[in-house]
Amino acid sequence: MQVYNVVKFRVKPGAEAAFLDAHRDGKARWPGLEHGVIIKTGEQTFCLIGTWSSQDALVAARSAMIKTLDSFRSVLEDQGNGRGVTDAVSGEVVLAL
Repeated sequence: MQVYNVVKFRVKPGAEAAFLDAHRDGKARWPGLEHGVIIKTGEQTFCLIGTWSSQDALVAARSAMIKTLDSFRSVLEDQGNGRGVTDAVSGEVVLAL
């Protein structure tokens, strides 16, 4: 069963290039990631959407994803409500459209 993860970010003003650069040139080529995109959802807001072959593959890549996050954490704003600098969810596909 295919698994997706979605991570919401709010980037500090003027830090968009640094945020995107932190994911370029293979820096976000985590083991088990089949495909990933970053979409701009608004002023200073972005979502990373990743496709994984399984939940186990996603779990196994978490330390690598955190290492990448640590490289650009300083350019992110806190999400509020105790979420920290990311708001992440993941799950298995239950219906393909």
